[in-house]
Amino acid sequence: CHADLPWLVDVDAATFAPGVEKSSLPVLIDLWAPWCGPCRLVAPALEQLAAERAGTIRVAKVNVDEAPAVSARLDVQGIPTMVLYAGGIEVGRHVGAMPIDGIRQWVDASLD
Repeated sequence: CHADLPWLVDVDAATFAPGVEKSSLPVLIDLWAPWCGPCRLVAPALEQLAAERAGTIRVAKVNVDEAPAVSARLDVQGIPTMVLYAGGIEVGRHVGAMPIDGIRQWVDASLD
């Protein structure tokens, strides 16, 4: 159907608070840019995680070129950066690419 899935969403400065801070589900924020090779490598793993954990976690993608206020707000120094929010607060952060198994383990450990 080519529509965004509700558990994989794009977020910008205007949608950060309702999409992340006020989410009833944990939110994994992917800060990325289209020109970033490691970001493009991580994208399929995050899409897979969003599908696997649909209904229990949401993946929010933030293009740092289009939403610099969000990356500044989160004090992002390099990409890809993944930030995990639960209950409206940051509970985990990882900078750099990681395979799907590593992402799963990091998310699970951060949410424990």
